[in-house]
Amino acid sequence: MKGTVLFDDGKRRWVVFGRDPSKGEHIIDTNQYLVQHEGKGMLIDPGGVEIFPAFVAALSAHTDPSQLELIFASHQDPDVISSLALWIDLNPQLACWAPWVWSSFIPHYGGGRPVVPIADEGVNLPLGGSRDLRAVPAHYCHSSGHMTIFDPRAGILFSSDIGAALLPEGETGFFVQDFARHTRFMEGFHKRWMPSNAAKNAWVRRVRELPVKMLCPQHGSIFRGDDVKRFLDWFEALQVGTAVE
Repeated sequence: MKGTVLFDDGKRRWVVFGRDPSKGEHIIDTNQYLVQHEGKGMLIDPGGVEIFPAFVAALSAHTDPSQLELIFASHQDPDVISSLALWIDLNPQLACWAPWVWSSFIPHYGGGRPVVPIADEGVNLPLGGSRDLRAVPAHYCHSSGHMTIFDPRAGILFSSDIGAALLPEGETGFFVQDFARHTRFMEGFHKRWMPSNAAKNAWVRRVRELPVKMLCPQHGSIFRGDDVKRFLDWFEALQVGTAVE
């Protein structure tokens, strides 16, 4: 696993981690994100128990884990947050923020403390004295309580499972290179896991109002530049919730 810097203006910094070559073939590949503001850090969807050792090693090359202030869990899935107890064991000062509907479920992963609940309308997250990182609602995309994060300073939108792609072996780059080709790795996932066209399109409308320069999912490759609009157009047109006919 390695870390790649996505944005750094001297005050705010984004790093993406993933592509763990040591993980088992039976485990889905995930992207983990570190956001720092004046040295203080937040982990976004820090992943499952299986990748914890590799992620800690990679993270330590970019920050001291004692400088982490909070964990953000976009929803309840084990590949998102089942490592929670291990992170709190490593840094007992960490606070975990998550959608309120999952605030009594996520503690079952351990850690011995309550989750800070995020209201349905979202919230501005505190990090290093800043409060401009915005939890943007993405309900039912795919979880009934689901949040994405927008950083207006960096123009980065963490989209969680929205935009996820199941990449074939050998696809190791962090960025989408050929959007038309990339859709074949997204289509089946989104049709299966996104249950509501109304909810999907509500999120798209919300995101179109934001100055997004980079859209970063939890699985697969990152969209940047014109590919952000290409993805939103593609996702809006896609009919989802079609697994049962």
